[in-house]
Amino acid sequence: MSTNVLRTADGWWVVRGERAVPIDTKADTTAELITDRDAVREAAVSGEAGAPVADLVALSPVTTPCRVVAQMVNYRSHARDSGFTGDIPAAFFRKASGSVSGPGDTVVRPSHVKFLDYEVELGLVIGAPLPVGTVVEERDLPSYVAGLVITNDVSARDVQLTKTQFYESKSYPTFTPTGPYLALLEPEDFAHLLDLRLKLSVNGELRQDRTLADMIVRPAQALTLLARFQTLDPGDLLLTGTPAAPPSRRRRSRSRRSARCCRPP
Repeated sequence: MSTNVLRTADGWWVVRGERAVPIDTKADTTAELITDRDAVREAAVSGEAGAPVADLVALSPVTTPCRVVAQMVNYRSHARDSGFTGDIPAAFFRKASGSVSGPGDTVVRPSHVKFLDYEVELGLVIGAPLPVGTVVEERDLPSYVAGLVITNDVSARDVQLTKTQFYESKSYPTFTPTGPYLALLEPEDFAHLLDLRLKLSVNGELRQDRTLADMIVRPAQALTLLARFQTLDPGDLLLTGTPAAPPSRRRRSRSRRSARCCRPP
């Protein structure tokens, strides 16, 4: 069973329901915590009462500096909504690790940016070195992926669309809110990976909703393709793409667009 881990200014915690137990570890970085799984497991079964999770201020469970790599157009629903047809080639881009921020931190819009956008994504936290040339099979995932995090791939769309510049438009400070939890996985958890569902709501309105089964390039294949040219190390982060809106919202959006298009002058 996976273990949810929280990071605060005081250290690392295992989350057990509404309370969190401190982990007795000297780990400062995510990579160091991954190597101290015994301490995580001891905290998970500890009899200590711990502290209320609501009283803790969560930092990103992915520490920086690290590599932050992202997949483009990696959900079939997103590809359809974006107008892609036929086969969608695997594509990656980088984000500056300085964009990683805590889950409750304010997203800061630079003064020259007018159009911010959201994209919920599942992040894979690398647990072992992935040298160039590595081939990752499905059965190998537990050897290379330590855990999962929820992220928001915030984008300055006006910068991205006018300059065709992914790196800048997605790398401003606070543009990758991450967490609150790092879900450290056990080998048996990977069998259920594609059943996970990503949801994002804005002011109570559901905007994105799909399971990972909608992915075009799944994690093992993505790591293999990435390893053709990119080394990854423990603690690095791979964002696996974003899904489209739920079908009901897409229908409403298309109806509104149609009404605007067809309104007489």
